[in-house]
Amino acid sequence: MSTPANTSSNTPQTPAGHWLVKSEPSTFSWSDLCRDGKTLWDGVRNYQARNHLMGMQVGDPVLFYHSMQDKAVVGLCQVSQPAFPEPGDTTGRWQVVELVPIKALHTPVTLAQIKATPALAEIPLVKQGRLSVMPLSQPHFEIILGLSNTALAD
Repeated sequence: MSTPANTSSNTPQTPAGHWLVKSEPSTFSWSDLCRDGKTLWDGVRNYQARNHLMGMQVGDPVLFYHSMQDKAVVGLCQVSQPAFPEPGDTTGRWQVVELVPIKALHTPVTLAQIKATPALAEIPLVKQGRLSVMPLSQPHFEIILGLSNTALAD
């Protein structure tokens, strides 16, 4: 992930969506996001995930999931810049959003815990495991936060 140049937007606010993004910790981890203070969520090369990026709005809460090694939701971040063309993409097909860290989850929520929670059986993380950017309903988002003993505003 990279840090943006000057990228401002006057996108009107819409009701908050709830999202989950996935990253391999060896490529870009929650610690990296916290250290950097913000990142462009770039490198997405799946049209469905790109379309989800385009649906994100400033202020939307985002769960940060470590894939591969940890397989756990580990942090809470927020969209700070809505979707715009990925810098350096000469095709014009790919989009990025800027994310800022909010806080680490009190207790990481593992994929095994998510799969063992019947109310989460239909979320994209379970049904479309390879998707790197996915929407969550507000109730599903809140269930995951509850499993982590983390409140959105604590």
